[in-house]
Amino acid sequence: MSFEVRADAYGRFMGRYSEPLAVEFADMVRPLPGQRALDVGCGTGALTSVLADRLGAEFVSAVDPSSSFVAASRSRLPGVDVRPASAERLPFADESFDLTLASLVVHFMTDPVAGIREMARVTRTQGVVGACVWDYAAGGGPLTEFWQAVRSMDPAVSGESELAGAREGHLAELFAEAGLRDVESAVMSVTARFEGFEDWWEPFTFGVGPAGDYVRGLDERGRAELRSRCASLLPEDGPVQLSAAAWVAIGRPASE
Repeated sequence: MSFEVRADAYGRFMGRYSEPLAVEFADMVRPLPGQRALDVGCGTGALTSVLADRLGAEFVSAVDPSSSFVAASRSRLPGVDVRPASAERLPFADESFDLTLASLVVHFMTDPVAGIREMARVTRTQGVVGACVWDYAAGGGPLTEFWQAVRSMDPAVSGESELAGAREGHLAELFAEAGLRDVESAVMSVTARFEGFEDWWEPFTFGVGPAGDYVRGLDERGRAELRSRCASLLPEDGPVQLSAAAWVAIGRPASE
């Protein structure tokens, strides 16, 4: 599974969902002037940008394991401290931030509990740790039609439905297992618009994430078959508008 792709490729693939989701997520955690925030797994900077707008770039830090995403976020937000790092090994001292957030990241962490525990470590006791992930298990994520078409060809493929946090309540369970207290759950929804089927389909060929890996692993005939099956699930002509839901968990670090 690869996220070492061009920033514009990821933007075409997921940005139409992740950008509005970042605004919804920030509205939910309500960053306040004077607070310091960390965006874990910042990607191309969707959530980082919103936090910088609301708190000031000098009060925001971000990390991502992808070198291309780190470069893209640094270019997009020159005043933000953006560093290469994984969630499981954050390069910050204990209790460095008031808000530590991860948007669309927990389901791709190597060890989600360890990653969330690290997020809690760098957060002040009265601070907030928050994360959101797509509702892949119940078919509410942004790639529902794609994986539906894949499973019609190969029923053994699980897609992304078994990823960490993808089912209802699991993200909150991971937060509790990581030692967070006062954990609350919620759901958010966003809508993305595409000019037509080709505008929707082409980003799947860019090799981004599990879906991109799957497409790249097909031969020419298999790719054509998958494209045809996807097309049968979406409007034939005109714009395509799709909604996606994400689970949210918010908690506080355990007090000493």
